[in-house]
Order: sequence, then C-alpha cells, then structure tokens
Amino acid sequence: MENKNISTMKKICVPLFTGILLLSLFSPIVNAQPMEAPRDGFYDRLYIEQKIPVELPYIREADILYSKRVWQRIDLREKINQTLYFPTEPVGKRKSLTQILYDAVIEGRITAYHGHFDDFSEPLTPEQVINSLERVETLTLEDGTDTTYTVPFDPTRVTRFHLKEDWFFDSKRSVLDVRILGICPLRERHDPETGEFIAFEPIFWIYYPEVVDILVNEEVYNRHNDAHMVSFHDMFLRRMFNSYIYKESNVYNRSIEEYYTGLDALLEAEEIKNEIRYFEHDLWEY
Repeated sequence: MENKNISTMKKICVPLFTGILLLSLFSPIVNAQPMEAPRDGFYDRLYIEQKIPVELPYIREADILYSKRVWQRIDLREKINQTLYFPTEPVGKRKSLTQILYDAVIEGRITAYHGHFDDFSEPLTPEQVINSLERVETLTLEDGTDTTYTVPFDPTRVTRFHLKEDWFFDSKRSVLDVRILGICPLRERHDPETGEFIAFEPIFWIYYPEVVDILVNEEVYNRHNDAHMVSFHDMFLRRMFNSYIYKESNVYNRSIEEYYTGLDALLEAEEIKNEIRYFEHDLWEY
C-alpha cells in the first residue's frame, strides 16, 4: 500500500516539476536590470576629484630664523618632468599642466599676470591672454589673393616652467621648508620665416596659492601604478620633479646667466642649493 502511494506521488510531482521548469525557461524576464552606460573603467575613480588641499602650517614672522628667495627652472625635456608635458592632447580626465593653467585663465577661474613681472603687479584679462598667445598669419592663394587666418595657442610649445619660491627655516617646528609663490610657463619662440629657435618667452605668471584648488583635483600620470594617481598639487608639494636655480635674491637683482654661462652657471646653481641645505645642517650637533 505504501509503495503504491509513493508511485502515485511520483506520477504527479514529475510532470508538475517539469511544467514549472519549462515555464521558468520560456517566460519573459520581468525584473531585468537596465544596462548601465559604458564607462572607461570598472569602478568610479573619485579620489582625485574629491581631494582638498592640505592645510599648510601657519607661519609667524617671529619664527622665521632664515629665508632665501630663489627662482627655479623646470625643463620639460627631462624624463622625470615629462608628466608635466604630456599628454599633448587631453586623454580622459588627464591634461598637461600648460593646458590646465591656460583653460583656468581663459575661463576666469584664476588671474594671469604679465610674464615679464613676477611680482604679480600687472594682471591680465582673459582677452589679453588670448590676443598675446594667438597670432595672425597671411596665406597667398593660387589666384594671387591673400587670406588671413588665426593660429590658436599651442600648449606643446611650452617646454619650460619657472617657479618663484621662498625657502625658510621655521624655528617653531625646527624644519627647513619651502613655499611656492608663483609659476610661469615659457614657450619656444621661433623665427616666422626661417623657423629657427630664438628664445624662451614667458607667457604669464600665476599666483600659486590661487591655483592650488584647481591643481589638487587634476591627476598626474603614475608610471608605477595606475590605481594610485597623484594630483599636480601633491607633485609640487612632494617635490616630484627636477629643477635648477637660475636666480637668487641679490643686491643687483640679476640672474646667474648674467655673470656665469654653461657649466659654471650650473655649478653656481648647485652652490646656492647647498648653501640653503648647509644652513639647516649647521644648526644641529652630532
């Protein structure tokens, strides 16, 4: 009797289970999730976009035991500095430092100052910056007529940067520290007829504390790890670049190139750098 009941239950359950299975396979999917839009990556990269500038220690004049003002030159042709030059065209969210500064000036987010005065005394309007960086050229057509056209600013021609810095010893914290006051891009100037290089032309000065809020949210390519990008502000704060001194504060207000050239100028720049380091070194006893 028991075996007969089991057999009857099998005859009922097997067709029922088969029907449910077939119904689930061929019935339309009601709760399907919509496909999200394609994105360049598999997770949201928000670290750089949400960064805020590090608050630097407050400095009192009474705590400054020593101070030296220097002007540094960054050559973008050096391998360590190429993260400032590339990409030549925006790649995703990454842009070159020149493009970032230029866009911020044109959009009115920061103020540009005259390139030949590093005391930030002559501000420029965005229109003045555009007019100074763009050039008008004339082209003669096959029919003999002349036509003029505007050549826009080319950020790839900027191959140097100047930094204006104050190095100082803070007696309260007992540390040698530095503050960047200004940054200036320099573009190569060539003869329009022969194409020969003439000189480096400073295009404008930027007051660095004003541009910090922008640079802290712009990422720099990390050669060693794509998952840990740093911002331009972090790069300057950590001194992740190479530079050399081309001028120090002096009674004549002259640069090193005015009294030394070639190797002698580089040795003089190194001597100035060592002078700053030795001041801190000589404060301690060993």
